[in-house]
Amino acid sequence: MESFFKLKQHNTDVRTELIAGVTTFFTMVYIVFVNPQILGDAGMDPKSVMLATCLAAALGSILTGLMSNLPFAQAPGMGLNAFFAYTVVLGMGYTWQQGLAAVFISGVIFFIVAITKLKDIITDGIPMSIKKAIGAGIGLFIALIGLTNSGLVSMATGKPMFGDFTDPTVLLTIVGLAITAALMAAKVKGALFLAIIIITIIGIPIGVTQLPERFTIEGISIMPTLFQMDFAGLLDIREGTTFLASIISIVTVIISFTMVDMFDTIGTLIGTAVKGGFLDKQGRLPNMDKAIMADAIATSAGAVLGTSTVTTYIESAAGISEGGKTGLTAVVVGILFIFAIILAPLVGIIPVAATSPVLVIVGVLMMGAIKDIDFDDFEEALPVFATLLFMPFTYSITNGIAAGFIFYPIVKMVRGKWNEIHPVMYILAALFILRFTLLTIA
Repeated sequence: MESFFKLKQHNTDVRTELIAGVTTFFTMVYIVFVNPQILGDAGMDPKSVMLATCLAAALGSILTGLMSNLPFAQAPGMGLNAFFAYTVVLGMGYTWQQGLAAVFISGVIFFIVAITKLKDIITDGIPMSIKKAIGAGIGLFIALIGLTNSGLVSMATGKPMFGDFTDPTVLLTIVGLAITAALMAAKVKGALFLAIIIITIIGIPIGVTQLPERFTIEGISIMPTLFQMDFAGLLDIREGTTFLASIISIVTVIISFTMVDMFDTIGTLIGTAVKGGFLDKQGRLPNMDKAIMADAIATSAGAVLGTSTVTTYIESAAGISEGGKTGLTAVVVGILFIFAIILAPLVGIIPVAATSPVLVIVGVLMMGAIKDIDFDDFEEALPVFATLLFMPFTYSITNGIAAGFIFYPIVKMVRGKWNEIHPVMYILAALFILRFTLLTIA
């Protein structure tokens, strides 16, 4: 391990890397319970998704460690799973099998982007304010999902309002929010994971948590989601739409998957690397391209296994803060995700009241992305606000991305600042406008 991970060169040792890996794992293991519930809403088998989640996280983390020798862990991404379930499947009418096919293709595209100059062209072409707005908007969307799924916010009357406070699930959600917030405020390691367990236990005596007769992994299989990608169905002409409208719809879905994963991954790598002191004298992260390639491979492999897009986790910062400096930290996280498969029997008993508070808190964390945006500059504020506004209010991450990409060039052009708009923004704005036009005509 010394020679492969260059521990002495990085001023670290095996013990430190092990502790860092364990720390990172416990800060992100909540995804083992949250991902199956979200993708379960799309019609997927929760226990199969749980297995796919663990295996994809293990593969992505281990690949990152071995390929890049960086301490970053991977797992199916929050926000990307919500986009998969609530926008692509429930919103746009694709089957989850077709959604997995789109995820696989996006992984392949991301890999191509990673090994070519396309990555720099795309990331340089899209304004930083829009990139940050996408992350924050997804945070609002995730929080809304948590509030509505638990019943704390009800849409029964056609407008959002508080749910029934006499409902045990709603009450447990409120208590869960308080517990989760307290653990986060106290900076308890693995706060989100601990909150899920505590809330689930509290739910037992009040009848919200339903215990099975016995705990066993017998009968739990990955087969319901393994190799279920439906490429033929994805490429079929959608009923009630024209051929061109169907193609535009497919392209925008795949582009959205790819861009969100790319911004999320690159932003996490650079942001966390700055805090960890990993950047070289030129301000670059050594082996970043290899880490991105590992992410892309894990995304396509995750689709094969049966989960939404795999991405690099910001929670990796927890392990880095404990001294993790090499890929050994990431490999430890991957191994622990393999052992996490024994938690599969618990997936079925975790109530929505236990995962909903986590979605809200994750939303809080993702909102931090807009703290550096200058809202006094209307040219910057309007596209950002449009992105933030349309994601939760139209229940679609794609719509939010589209709004930001359309408003940005329009505002700049009105101000006569044509030269400040990168060609990439013109292309993407035109693509989204064409998509909405064709869908309206159809």
